[in-house]
Amino acid sequence: MIFDLIIKNGTLVNHAGIGSGDIGVIGGKIAAVGDLLTQSAAQIIDAKGLHILPGIIDSQVHFREPGLEWKEDLETGANAAVLGGVTSVFEMPNTNPTTSTIDDLQEKVRRATGRMSCDFAFYAGATGENTGQLAELEREIGCAGIKVFMGASTGKLLVKDDVSVGQILQNINRRAAFHC
Repeated sequence: MIFDLIIKNGTLVNHAGIGSGDIGVIGGKIAAVGDLLTQSAAQIIDAKGLHILPGIIDSQVHFREPGLEWKEDLETGANAAVLGGVTSVFEMPNTNPTTSTIDDLQEKVRRATGRMSCDFAFYAGATGENTGQLAELEREIGCAGIKVFMGASTGKLLVKDDVSVGQILQNINRRAAFHC
């Protein structure tokens, strides 16, 4: 097999542990991991003395789009994440407007598609008013889970009382993240 790229002699760190090995890449995707010293490639990088790590998932990013794009947007935030070795992000709902309805979530997914250079999902924010829609919202394409802000937050995302928290928990079946 001829690879576009082989990264050889690296110390691989992954789910199987730590060991030496090579990585073969074809078309920008990993095609083989193991002893590839007899294989050829258009480009070979010698990673002797270096560790090769899998991509990182950052489960709490704030890219500020929509509403505060002058700080950072989905594209620039994703590009910065990738440069730091992050391959997947879960973005928070405390934007302007907040991400607390199906329409809001679908709009974020639309904005991200084709612009973000990494995998992405978005938290939907729980509010005192949207508890009845959370079961449907958490199943939407692109939803990372439900975010519950129990301390200070943006707009209507603050969930102030135990009754509201109870209603949220009764209405969701998937992931929830709490900010206390």
